[in-house]
Amino acid sequence: MPLHPPIEPHDAGTLATDDGQALHWETCGNPDGRPALHLHGGPGSGASAGTRRYFDPERYRIVLLDQRGCGRSRPLASDPGVDLGRTQTTQLLVDDIERLRELLAVPSWVVRGGSWGSTLALAYAQAHPQRVDALVLAAVTTTTEREVRWVTEDMRRIFPAA
Repeated sequence: MPLHPPIEPHDAGTLATDDGQALHWETCGNPDGRPALHLHGGPGSGASAGTRRYFDPERYRIVLLDQRGCGRSRPLASDPGVDLGRTQTTQLLVDDIERLRELLAVPSWVVRGGSWGSTLALAYAQAHPQRVDALVLAAVTTTTEREVRWVTEDMRRIFPAA
């Protein structure tokens, strides 16, 4: 899939959660276009200038979210005081997406996820099927214990420098 030309956000903000998270979001593309949400992979990555380019900015209102603990959201998952078991659950992430949809007054949207974002996109679509017009999934992962161990530990045998 070819990338679209680089673009800058026309709006951005912070979504505050009840448990002290401050989630960064931004929108770009056509403010009147078809809403499309991009869910980044992980662990710990975030939305970037490159991810703005996945959708045609003439046709889509592109929404990017730095998930809990990632990118420009705070606190970062790497902060010593963060209790990952309490603050980084799939259900909380799904709830965050739904609150962002409500904040931006989006009736429904196309949801694109890559890697961990594909798992999160599927979880969101299961919880809120009426809010998802279409799913675009890339580098689909199931996040089983074995798969996570392969990506985070075993892969070093093949790519030791990485």
